[in-house]
Amino acid sequence: MTEKKTALYEEHIKLKAKMVSFGGWLMPVQYEGIIKEHNFTRESAGLFDVSHMGELYIKGKDSLKFLESLVPQKISDLRQGRALYCQLTNDDGGIEDDMIVYNSFGIIEEADYLVVVNASRIEDDFSFIKNKSRNFDVEIINKSDEFSMLALQGPKAKYIIEKMGIEIKEQPEFFSFKKANLNNIPVFLMRSGYTGEDGFELLFKNEFASVLWTKTLSYEEVVPVGLGARDTLRLEAALPLYGHELNEYTTPVESSLGFFIPKDKKEDYSGKNIILSQKLKQTPLRRKLFAFMMEDKVIAREGYEVFLNNKSIGKVTSGAPSPTLGKNIGFCMIEFVGLDNELVSKLNNIEESIGICIQIMVRNKLYNAKIVKKPFIKKKYDK
Repeated sequence: MTEKKTALYEEHIKLKAKMVSFGGWLMPVQYEGIIKEHNFTRESAGLFDVSHMGELYIKGKDSLKFLESLVPQKISDLRQGRALYCQLTNDDGGIEDDMIVYNSFGIIEEADYLVVVNASRIEDDFSFIKNKSRNFDVEIINKSDEFSMLALQGPKAKYIIEKMGIEIKEQPEFFSFKKANLNNIPVFLMRSGYTGEDGFELLFKNEFASVLWTKTLSYEEVVPVGLGARDTLRLEAALPLYGHELNEYTTPVESSLGFFIPKDKKEDYSGKNIILSQKLKQTPLRRKLFAFMMEDKVIAREGYEVFLNNKSIGKVTSGAPSPTLGKNIGFCMIEFVGLDNELVSKLNNIEESIGICIQIMVRNKLYNAKIVKKPFIKKKYDK
């Protein structure tokens, strides 16, 4: 299969970015180095090409009713111009994808709701959602090929946006969006991101990609950032990644996303019975996601086995050095089947699970780690 290129591919080549395959796309993994790009984003502002993400428009008389049947979250609570983090669940309660749903009434003419999905899942999500919409008066439109998206992240992001034409007091609040003109370019300006920092995601037509990219990078407070630093930034902020922490066989509660599941949603959605039963602790969890920090100076990578008392109990889902902390950190999924009830009870209690010692197999040797509280660093979202 031929890998896709974003509208900014040539710009990345000009900057001598190291390009890699990611979710069916050729994307920059780094420009001048992961650690430098990571730290610059934490201290100033980083610019990410996230044009590989997918955009779906949902419109029609039953658009709200349909979305209520599609995700565990309460879409009826989503006010105009606001966004909501959601999971697309299947009949077994597993996660087909995680996504952001925007109430775009009065903001996007062609859509009642804008749904932003992961790059590797665009076609699968579109097909899944279309199939679920058969009994509703609703239209699902895949607009992914028409748009590019930039993420401007970091403590100085709001000042850059101000320089580009939107005063700070006029900028959208966290997890909301609006129409805007940045240097006379029409964009949908979203206050969101994937780094744990304050920042924005800019959605716009492909034709403006190079101009907007070049203009944003003209400010000395901004550097281009690749997928490598994007991963370490999101990991420090304890943000899950589909295909790693999230998958079609694991429920939101097992993926430690129970906080996002309302107990009192009346509408049915795929997998509601098992998800709600787990949320209410009526059904025992089969597995659970934990954050860990290495005590020994090794890096635990995805797929490495996790042990407790010399027994294999799970696998690392993500692992990397934390430039901010100077420690090696990660996520692991621990399987509860076969564990004694006392240990499972302890793991199911957030406070009691913190500090539990585990071992991770790295190059055929066990190294010590401990379960820690999430996130690894405090998030700095500007409310």
